[in-house]
Amino acid sequence: MKSTKTSPLAAGISRRHSLILGGLGVLFADLGNMGAAEAVGGGRKMRMALTPGSIGVRANQMEAIRLAVRHGFEAVEPNTGYLEGLNEDGLKALRDEMAKYGLTWAAAGFPLQFRGDEAAYEASLKALPKTAAALQRAGVERMGTWLSPTHATLSREENWERHVQRLREGARILGEHGLRLGLEYVGTRSARAGNRQVFIYNLKDTRALIRDMGRSNVGVILDSWHWWQAGETVEDLAGLKNEDVVSVDLNDAPAGVAIEQQQDGRRELPMATGVIPVAGFLRALQKMGYDGPVRAEPFNQTLNDMDNEEACAAVAAAMKKAFALLEAK
Repeated sequence: MKSTKTSPLAAGISRRHSLILGGLGVLFADLGNMGAAEAVGGGRKMRMALTPGSIGVRANQMEAIRLAVRHGFEAVEPNTGYLEGLNEDGLKALRDEMAKYGLTWAAAGFPLQFRGDEAAYEASLKALPKTAAALQRAGVERMGTWLSPTHATLSREENWERHVQRLREGARILGEHGLRLGLEYVGTRSARAGNRQVFIYNLKDTRALIRDMGRSNVGVILDSWHWWQAGETVEDLAGLKNEDVVSVDLNDAPAGVAIEQQQDGRRELPMATGVIPVAGFLRALQKMGYDGPVRAEPFNQTLNDMDNEEACAAVAAAMKKAFALLEAK
């Protein structure tokens, strides 16, 4: 006789999400026939992360977890809206099952509207505690956003003050919920073209902004693309510690295009062309003991045209090839 007891997984899903997302129990029953996420090897601590939207994959939270396990990813992007719809039992069950399959959370997107007008900023600031609390309950520890390298009207000084004030308040709320905030600079040279006011576009200035914010839970997001575009080297990364880095993006660049002509939305998977010195970048992360997520963000049309399975397989293969550099003698 079958038991009629309701599992925590089923009980944890809110009524408005249940029809759309189905039972978590079904998901993990399916995963039972798959291998667990591959163990981190070669002495590395950083974790290969799946962020579906960054590689043209359309997947809800359950589908993303299934794809991550199937293709050997070690971390997966949290879907904030989905996690907010789970009650305590559902969240605990999800955490337990992710641990069973060797998965951790990558960084969530930071929803604060710090770039826009005051009304949008205030409204998003008011909503932030609820989001942060849901992520904390789910076991998420990292959030991230990017810094625009220019502004249409604000001077560098005015923009700097706005960023310090607004991001400080957002970081304070995250800190109250055990969350870290990562800031990614945009080094792409073509993105600074024109008559707009130039703002932050390198690691040095990003760290200066973080110091002015005065919040210990704020760090950088490093992207090999922006590191390369900003003209930085391995030596620029030498002063960083693990606690200074919240998340990492790993990309390559198209061959045969001058660095000044490279476009931010046209990149390549790691190790695809060898234009960006990925090996030195990764070894610098390894040396600092970085233990967070590393994702690919290639903005690549060929990849976007693939189906979900093909895209995840291609990204996983590229990431594993890059990580193998850390094991080379």
